[in-house]
Amino acid sequence: MTDTSTTGTETGEHQPELKRVLGPKLLLLFIVGDILGTGIYAITGSVAKEVGGAVWLPFLVAFVVATLTAFSYLELVTKYPQAAGAALYVHKAFGVHFFTFLVCFTVMCSGITSAATASRAFAANLEAMVNVVRADWLGLTEVDASAGLTTFLAICFIALVALVNLRGVAESVYANVVLTCVELSGLLLVIMIGIFAIGQGKADLGRVVMFDTAEDKGIFLAVTAGTTLAFFAMVGFEDSVNMAEEVKNPSEIFPKIMLTGLGITGTIYVLVSISAVALVSPGELGEGEAPLLKVVQAGAPNLPVDQIFPLISMFAVANSALINMLMASRLLYGMAKQRVLPPVLGKVLPGRRTPWVAILFTTVLATGLLIFAGGVSQLGGTTALLLLAVFAVVNITCLVLRKDSKSHKHFVAPTVIPIIGGLCCAFLVGPWTGRNPVQYQIAGVLIAVGIGLWLITWLVNRAIYARKTYLKDPSDLDGGGPDR
Repeated sequence: MTDTSTTGTETGEHQPELKRVLGPKLLLLFIVGDILGTGIYAITGSVAKEVGGAVWLPFLVAFVVATLTAFSYLELVTKYPQAAGAALYVHKAFGVHFFTFLVCFTVMCSGITSAATASRAFAANLEAMVNVVRADWLGLTEVDASAGLTTFLAICFIALVALVNLRGVAESVYANVVLTCVELSGLLLVIMIGIFAIGQGKADLGRVVMFDTAEDKGIFLAVTAGTTLAFFAMVGFEDSVNMAEEVKNPSEIFPKIMLTGLGITGTIYVLVSISAVALVSPGELGEGEAPLLKVVQAGAPNLPVDQIFPLISMFAVANSALINMLMASRLLYGMAKQRVLPPVLGKVLPGRRTPWVAILFTTVLATGLLIFAGGVSQLGGTTALLLLAVFAVVNITCLVLRKDSKSHKHFVAPTVIPIIGGLCCAFLVGPWTGRNPVQYQIAGVLIAVGIGLWLITWLVNRAIYARKTYLKDPSDLDGGGPDR
């Protein structure tokens, strides 16, 4: 992993800078659109299983922890306004290539688990929409969903995402505006239905303050377990730092825009979770993988919104899956180009110019997760676990890099905030939170795959180095070798 603080390639060839096209409004829409999506659409029911009616509380706690970490990201992105995010900051702070690789690969893995979560949510909403069409339009009986069918549909969807990814996707921030508006419309619909139902006296607000903890957990343990799941809905803000080189005057606009975006999404999530539990009991909300559809059906049974909402949900989670698989495959491609992973992962498809081996490899990993790793709560929780570990490191990195002073003006977080943020993230990573042990197993397998690939690459690079040295001077091979 090279230090990307300089402009140009490893060979010193000068490269033009990226075009700065993002102003405050487009950056805000990018951040809000990146946070919104699969999380709240898919994970609300799983959170309700942990805490009961007070489902809004874990979302609120997750918002606070995310905001604390955002302060560290803001200091780092305004201090080093370059793409690469957490990997760049960690490399500048510690300069240990293997540690930088672990952080980068962990972020990549979080993209794969997030895409797998989105795929399961997509499949669940597709099944729901098919049942609506069968019952309301064709007069046929509904088909009971099965775990096998959901997994099959999820795999088909992730394969479709791979095909789109292989073909190449010309993303633009203006297209993201449309995607964000569609995603946001579904959540605002839930809130409006909730307000209407409350005004008509058809909602039970008493459930909002009731705790019904799973497995006889105490309230504190239940809330922390719920927060480890709810945090999945708050991730995405950290992706915006990768756009730093395309933002106009990032040191000035990043702080207020990122915090505004977090505030908007946090407020929406709390209102959605209150509306959800006021209309549907926590037990019913926790069944299945399309919880917000139940809220819409309960709050507006006489309106055709239940026919539209699954489509909105599918659109939201499909967008999340595609963005995450794009990110994961490009990160893998980048690591292969830096020769910290097997070079074959850096192969590009002629004509389409897409990293086809990296795309296929990430698709295989996502498919394996869908088959062997379980449902939305396990996959979403694993995403949160991986990113919480990265966030803990980023908070520490923020403090370490205080010694690296910069002449230009940049945001400085109060020292206590990275400390509290790092402690909170580290606490939420631990097993004492009541986190499902399966999440550690999934994360462990993924990281083990990465370390295995890194070790293979290290051995291959060492052999190549030794061969080149031998061809120059065989005497150099007296037990020597590259110190890498």
